[in-house]
Amino acid sequence: MTRLLRYGAIGVLATAVHYALLGAAVELGHWRPALAAGVGAAVGAQVAFVGNRWFTFAHRGPWPSSWWRFQGTALIGVGASSALVALGGLIDVHYLVAQVVATALAMGLTFAINRRWAFA
Repeated sequence: MTRLLRYGAIGVLATAVHYALLGAAVELGHWRPALAAGVGAAVGAQVAFVGNRWFTFAHRGPWPSSWWRFQGTALIGVGASSALVALGGLIDVHYLVAQVVATALAMGLTFAINRRWAFA
């Protein structure tokens, strides 16, 4: 359970970066929410990689191989997140509400993949 709590703590930090970029891109840059969600998630994923490699999973293996696996996992999370935000827009759900739901679902999915593959 400790590992999941650590993953959650790193996720909070990465999500803060993600949401800050999302909000700035939509509100200040007038980007489409789905695109802004994808870019924010991609940047947040880099924050998550560093934190999870050292803090959550204490991974000491070669970083390039774990980075590539983590990026593959992050792409799955980005795709799921962007799709859910886009779906939210289609059914007239505010983009931030859709993003919160997407974040929760993506966290569970990516934790399972990272635990068994990226940082195994």
